[in-house]
Amino acid sequence: MTEQHGDAPPDEYVEAEIQRLLAEDPAIAEQGITVVRLERGLVLYGEVESPHRREEILRRVAERFPDVPITSDIGVIRTQAPTQVEELP
Repeated sequence: MTEQHGDAPPDEYVEAEIQRLLAEDPAIAEQGITVVRLERGLVLYGEVESPHRREEILRRVAERFPDVPITSDIGVIRTQAPTQVEELP
């Protein structure tokens, strides 16, 4: 997980604004990321197709909301074809 620290605990409006940013910003346009508000910050959950994509999402959220503590639980899914044949019993 990646953490970015801030001072004020987020409220439901910040949570909604971040969710809107993820879905509506043309550079992100990501609907598969869920924003969950906890006591001390927000957690972004979901999966994206590359580490670069994950870093871009985190950068844009941190840039827009610099005082909000964000924890990332965004995984990277495999988007390439398997290189080995799967053996079934």
